Amino acid sequence: MARTLRLDPILIQAVIAGSLSFAHLHDIAEASGQHGWKAWAYPVSVDLLLVAAWHRIRSLRTAERSTRAAWVWFVIALAASLGANIATAGLLDVRHVPAVLRILVAGWPALAFFGGTLLAHTEPTPAPAPDPEPAEPATPEPVTLERAPEPAPEPRPELPAPAAPPVAVPAALVEHARKIADAHRTATGTPIDTATLRARLGVPLALADAITAQLT
Repeated sequence: MARTLRLDPILIQAVIAGSLSFAHLHDIAEASGQHGWKAWAYPVSVDLLLVAAWHRIRSLRTAERSTRAAWVWFVIALAASLGANIATAGLLDVRHVPAVLRILVAGWPALAFFGGTLLAHTEPTPAPAPDPEPAEPATPEPVTLERAPEPAPEPRPELPAPAAPPVAVPAALVEHARKIADAHRTATGTPIDTATLRARLGVPLALADAITAQLT
């Protein structure tokens, strides 16, 4: 399907106004001593600075930042464009341009370069994010009461081991042990102990204890 070409009246008006302003700026630049491609570059510089300043103003507004610096350069570019349009309305003798206008036209490139650089390096930062909505209070979970642990059963007292039955000691062994004990007392001045007596007789510990009990 063929697309229908529709002419926008606003766009047509913008093209006509831009062309007239472009021609007026070119005439002023050429009358001020700027010839050839230089005279055509001046209207491009003025219009670009005007558009760049307006674009930066909108960007800064969106980011909720100060637009004062961008407005300054927008007013400067607008004054240059309006001044050229008014000057070509018969108020200025283009054959005898004042020295002040020549100075302004000659200094415009440096001014436009400085303004464009500042606008290009003024990057808007995003607007701060809104505070998050407070979260709804969580429903408290039911509290479950834990049962106290049951006390551990007390350990039963251990019963003493039954006493070993008395060991029968032969009388001859007791007499022999008594002689060893007497000899030990005579030699050392102290009664013989169970370990020494057991070592001398070579008998088990239980039997040595029984003999020692009979010697006392």
